[in-house]
Amino acid sequence: MSYDLIVVGSGPGGYVAAIRASQLGMKTAIIEKAELGGICLNWGCIPTKALLKSASVFEYINHASDFGINIKGADADFPAIIKRSREVANGMSNGIQFLMKKNKIDVIKGTAKLKSGKKVDVTSDDKKVTEYTATNIIIATGARSRELPNLPQDGKKIIGYREAMSLPKLPKKMVVVGSGAIGSEFAYFYNAMGVDVTIVEFLPNIVPLEDEDVSKQLERSFKKAGLKVMTNSSVESVDTKGTGCKVTVKTKKGEEIIDCDIVLSAVGIKSNIENIGLEEVGIVTDKDKIIVNDYYQTNIPGYFAIGDVVPGPALAHVASAEGIICVEKIKGMHVEPLDYGNIPGCTYCSPEVASVGMTEKAAKEAGYEVKVGKFPFSASGKASAAGHKDGFVKLIFDAKYGELLGGHMIGYNVTEMVAELVAVRKLETTGHELIKTVHPHPTMSEAVMEAAAAAYDEVIHM
Repeated sequence: MSYDLIVVGSGPGGYVAAIRASQLGMKTAIIEKAELGGICLNWGCIPTKALLKSASVFEYINHASDFGINIKGADADFPAIIKRSREVANGMSNGIQFLMKKNKIDVIKGTAKLKSGKKVDVTSDDKKVTEYTATNIIIATGARSRELPNLPQDGKKIIGYREAMSLPKLPKKMVVVGSGAIGSEFAYFYNAMGVDVTIVEFLPNIVPLEDEDVSKQLERSFKKAGLKVMTNSSVESVDTKGTGCKVTVKTKKGEEIIDCDIVLSAVGIKSNIENIGLEEVGIVTDKDKIIVNDYYQTNIPGYFAIGDVVPGPALAHVASAEGIICVEKIKGMHVEPLDYGNIPGCTYCSPEVASVGMTEKAAKEAGYEVKVGKFPFSASGKASAAGHKDGFVKLIFDAKYGELLGGHMIGYNVTEMVAELVAVRKLETTGHELIKTVHPHPTMSEAVMEAAAAAYDEVIHM
């Protein structure tokens, strides 16, 4: 069977690309070997947010007396929490099935293997192989949890994010290796559930891609919540021979052994580029990524790649944007390359972390003279009323032209606030214009205006 476009992989890159192609009148098929929606929807972004919401509700109940409400004997039903998370994910996956039907996209179940001549072989569950052809093929096969040689995942005692989302019972003690978004979110979740959690981070700060002030604040908040945080530390080995795990951690002071039930490895991701036919077709890869141009064309005409398999931030919203740009370029529309300097990043622990653009350190290293404004949520009326005074908004402006170089937030609900800064940067709004943009009172988002004012010594409420 022949198509205008075949998309291999139905994650937030693949299914979005397929829908956009269908909207533009292309006869489209999508190949998926597991669940529609990919990792993000089934085993990543969506079900983790469901878990984190349960943790947040449980925390609210446990601190209800802070709000003048007395609740006795709240109990976290862990299997029910996991069940709700899976139901949310399944509901979203069914939603993707509906979108495929609505947009008349053929869904082909099976494992794809690329061939030369713009062909794809698909092996179904019953081992039957069917060949499909297309004018254009987009590779959107995503990524999986990366395994370290000294931390091999067995799925029982040493686990990845997938198993962390569906444990049969709550462990008593857990070591989380890596403190990026995945590690920090699971560390927060399991700590909120009452698990004794230790985070081990190789670099000097947790959430190491964030501005240093944000990292330090999150570490303080985590420690206040009872999490143990070990930075400048590495897991050397894990002994799983007994009933639990003995984790040997190398620190600046020497080696330390931590006893726990489960080790969660959250040390990054590995692209799914093996055994999909790249070598046979002659598609060039480098450092675990498929090499593409600004419009996601590989070195072989007619073959494109988007999402976690290409260089750039491995984020769902990036994959979706890449998919749309790729398809619109294939269709011959005028499109601009994606601005990778203006991609927001969010971590949904508590307090939440959100950022876009340069850190203060990066801006200075790039040679900018900067103006920095910071507004703490402890000075925000809404944050005080909501009982969430941890955190701040920090904005970095170019002193010469007033351009917003970077925005960094940590606090309650900041993942919903960061899009304002993305728009500000896209529209090349200056610091003075941001100060004069009237924000509603009382809101958490007022802190954005106040942080801008702080950078120019005009702050009112601090």
